Amino acid sequence: MRCFDYHEPATLDEAVTLLRRCRGEATVLAGGTDLLVQMKEHIRTPAHVVNIKKILDLDDLRFDAAGLHIGALTTTRAVETSAVVQRHYASLCQAVTHFASIQVRNRATVIGNVCRASPSADTLPPLIADGAVLHVLGPDGRREVTLEDFCTGPGKTVLAADELVTHIVVPVPPAHTGKAYIKHGRRVEMELATVGVAVTLTVDAGRCGEIRIVLAAVAPTPLRARRAESVLRGQPLGAALIQEAAQAALSESRPIGDVRGSADYRRAMVGVLTRRAIEQALKNAMEQAT
Repeated sequence: MRCFDYHEPATLDEAVTLLRRCRGEATVLAGGTDLLVQMKEHIRTPAHVVNIKKILDLDDLRFDAAGLHIGALTTTRAVETSAVVQRHYASLCQAVTHFASIQVRNRATVIGNVCRASPSADTLPPLIADGAVLHVLGPDGRREVTLEDFCTGPGKTVLAADELVTHIVVPVPPAHTGKAYIKHGRRVEMELATVGVAVTLTVDAGRCGEIRIVLAAVAPTPLRARRAESVLRGQPLGAALIQEAAQAALSESRPIGDVRGSADYRRAMVGVLTRRAIEQALKNAMEQAT
């Protein structure tokens, strides 16, 4: 590991000031499960590390009329074991339950996983499907960014070098909403997704209302399958239509081949997993309606 300057700001304003002073040569440390490994392997070599663990109230996890609030220091384990998340955000709960190992989940943060911006990140698809919004703080003040617009490429985001994400807000789901996240890989845990599919849908008078389908690991960033969504929106959700939507998602995906699977294999799995995720989300929505 190369030498670096270490900082422990006590407030958010102090952290932002440090980031600005470091002129793009600083990295924020929250959970550190990804950063420290990459630093040891010289994949990332920051000149400055800004540890935000001493800043109060960043481990917030609460639910109110605005939705679910997840702070910058909130761990994936805290989200996994939250009764509110289990009840209202089933797809996010599924994603963090299968995230890495139990040891990692007790340290890794949800926002850290989001900011890593990996195409195969587990938390991104369900959060995007749920319409999550990031609250960002920088020298010019606060701003909000929809998570769907946050990632610009593998490991790249719209964050400026002197900005940090303070928390995420996930809206309250409407009545009769069903959710699902299916991760496919050589094994469920301790493995990056070969393909991931998140679905959030509402059922209104027997028809599909609003729907979001988000694909992981099949494009440079998490991908909204908008053509697949348009197949289902406003229509009765029968087996034939769900299969048509799954094929539309398959055609929208843009996978590459690597050690975890070929492009053709990933594309085929998009069709299979999209159908299963829609069926699972529909079942959950119908159970709420009864």
